[in-house]
Amino acid sequence: VPRLIADEQQTISDTLVALVDAGCSLVLTTGGTGPALRDVTPEATLAIAHKEMPGFGEQMRQIGLAFVPTAILSRQVAVVRSQCLIINLPGQPKAIAETLEGARGADGSLRVPGIFAAVPYCIDLIGGPYLETRAALCQAFRPRAAQRRLRD
Repeated sequence: VPRLIADEQQTISDTLVALVDAGCSLVLTTGGTGPALRDVTPEATLAIAHKEMPGFGEQMRQIGLAFVPTAILSRQVAVVRSQCLIINLPGQPKAIAETLEGARGADGSLRVPGIFAAVPYCIDLIGGPYLETRAALCQAFRPRAAQRRLRD
């Protein structure tokens, strides 16, 4: 459900609550996570959170630091509200892809894992639907006990 909304904290919070109330299991925001005065997405997200998921923000900054030293200025957060995972992503398309997929070395090897592999299992844990992924696109990580047989 794509939405384009203003950089206003209350508008962002209200929109996030509406998306969760509509049954979304995953909400991704883009942009508004820097130190500028107008960057209020993390505050809006934290204001409606039931639980904070700090590991996502930590990993997103690690990925960004593999590309630019200013990634330390990022304030991306992830939270759980009801049965929905909400993640604040960077605003630039290239940075979004890097955050989701991770940082690769010149030889193609994964230097810093992306965050998306953890998303399906997190959604499982908070009571959302069991998400299947295509290994060629994204190999979701789940402990062996949490894995289900894929449908044929």
